[in-house]
Amino acid sequence: MCGRMAVTLPPDAMAQLFAAAPANDLPAVPNYNVCPTNKVHIVTSDPERGRQLGAMRWGFIPRWYKKPSDGPLLINARAETIAEKPAFRDAARQRRGLIVASGFYEWTKDAEGGRDPWYIFRRDDAPLAFAAVWQDWKTPEGEMMSTCAVVTTGANDKMQAIHHRMPVVLEQNDWPLWLGEAGKGAATLMRPAADDVLGWYRVDRAVNSNRASGAHLIRPLAEDAKGA
Repeated sequence: MCGRMAVTLPPDAMAQLFAAAPANDLPAVPNYNVCPTNKVHIVTSDPERGRQLGAMRWGFIPRWYKKPSDGPLLINARAETIAEKPAFRDAARQRRGLIVASGFYEWTKDAEGGRDPWYIFRRDDAPLAFAAVWQDWKTPEGEMMSTCAVVTTGANDKMQAIHHRMPVVLEQNDWPLWLGEAGKGAATLMRPAADDVLGWYRVDRAVNSNRASGAHLIRPLAEDAKGA
């Protein structure tokens, strides 16, 4: 799964990398502790406007919700069921995007049940492009709110040591297909990243608080300085 992430790439660099026009209301960076319901950076594509880099609430809200808390907080969409679940079915066909991140966090438990956080990143130091689906939702006041979820799949062999699920991480050559620019077949991309794509190391438990902030959150603990 994916429940927390970090973003350090400046918006103008994101726009250049993804060849996307940036919106004016993008979330501030760097942010080393992006939490569910926060705004995330997401790339979408439109036949008329081309690629857009925008901001969306991380937490997909189905159309039938009367308020955001009407059901579970949908921050992830399982690749195995995304085409069948009523909440995600239409979005999987028509509204796909790329959530941009520098890394994300997962947790393991120690012998006493304490939660040890791990920071996970691309070994080549490139930004992560998570497969995502999105949905515009009308608030009770009649305003439109753009919301999204990260698509997840079963973890690859190495990632299993940290968690049994992982985000779908898309390579640059696959971006056009996922965004709907290169025809059909996006479902074939919903697979784990190769074992050599991601690395990780343990970080301080300070990030266990959703109020924590600062670059120290992604610094490796001394004994894990080299990462996985």
